[in-house]
Amino acid sequence: MIDHTIRGRKVFEDEIEALRDICERLDSSFGQAVEAMKKAVESGHKIIVVGVGKSGLVGSKIAATLTSTGAPSVVLDSMNAMHGDLGIVQDGDACIAMSFSGETAELLTLLPFLKRYDMPIIGMTGKPQSTLGQLSDIVLNTAVAREADPLNLAPTSSSTAMLVMGDALAMALLEARCFTKEDFARSHPGGSLGRALLTRISDIMRRELATLPEDASVMDCLVAMSRARSGACVLTKADGTLAGIFTHGDFARAYQADPACGARPVAELMTTSPVFVEAEQLAIVAVKTLRDRRIDDLVVLDAQRRPVGLIDTQDLVRLKLI
Repeated sequence: MIDHTIRGRKVFEDEIEALRDICERLDSSFGQAVEAMKKAVESGHKIIVVGVGKSGLVGSKIAATLTSTGAPSVVLDSMNAMHGDLGIVQDGDACIAMSFSGETAELLTLLPFLKRYDMPIIGMTGKPQSTLGQLSDIVLNTAVAREADPLNLAPTSSSTAMLVMGDALAMALLEARCFTKEDFARSHPGGSLGRALLTRISDIMRRELATLPEDASVMDCLVAMSRARSGACVLTKADGTLAGIFTHGDFARAYQADPACGARPVAELMTTSPVFVEAEQLAIVAVKTLRDRRIDDLVVLDAQRRPVGLIDTQDLVRLKLI
């Protein structure tokens, strides 16, 4: 029986090797392409991506990645461009033209019309000396020694090379433009990261708290937690500021050591100076704090360090913030 895993691994190995070769060949033209795209985006223009066949499919993914990371991009269909869609192109844009052979007829028919605009043509091709290479202002060499296809015919290593080159351009441009997580969230409001970066802690915290003065007993805390249906009781100082927190986990550990611990002052068992967040901070802060500190309950304070809420890990799951 044929072991298809062997062929699968060979494809991985061939494509990885092709990417290593391209990585080593990367030169100043890559930086020029990033700067050209940055200039277009920062001047309020866009990036035009054009390709045919497999290159066109890869181009669609590259355009989507650019757009989602703050660099508005559109895919221009070579055929439709000749029948009106060329109107989307403007002086000041930047164009990524993709063809592994550099001789794709539909693309070469379109290129002279694109050259009429005041915009740089970034040619992504495996044949830098091709017609596409000669007509481009900047050439990104995506040549591969051979395809991962055993017949050396189907675009495999070559299409992967273009895809990764596109990712590299997008990530370098993102960094050059100082694109932040907050910027990313604005264009991804439906995702968990977007919600966490656009939502404030005050919008998601539990406002019904089990809150008692720090001189309360353990039993007082258990009753308060039961009434508030909370897994923690927040203890306060005389001035209303945070003194500590006592959780069901704290009680379980104390009870194992002393079954009569209910009568003890909670101050002896509570966690003093617990981890907290502020109500006006973004929800992403709570997400990261709970994850990094490996705790289940997080006290929320106002500007005067008074407890105003509580965040439970389960709340973040329910709100699809993690």
